[in-house]
Amino acid sequence: MKTEDLLREIESLPVEERARVADTVLKSLNPIESEIDKKWAEVAKRRLAEIESGAVKSIPGEDVFGQIWKRFS
Repeated sequence: MKTEDLLREIESLPVEERARVADTVLKSLNPIESEIDKKWAEVAKRRLAEIESGAVKSIPGEDVFGQIWKRFS
């Protein structure tokens, strides 16, 4: 399979699957090596699980940046 064909196929996937492909490719380029990287990966996985389970509510980035602008203006 040519690279262009592979890219077209990836682009046709649902966003969750494209994210999984991107994550896998990035991990292959930058393997987790240090304890700090491993701990950050654990935190990210835990936070994602909290969002997916509904245990925490995400705040849209626009709201966050709006609050920052108000605070520092």
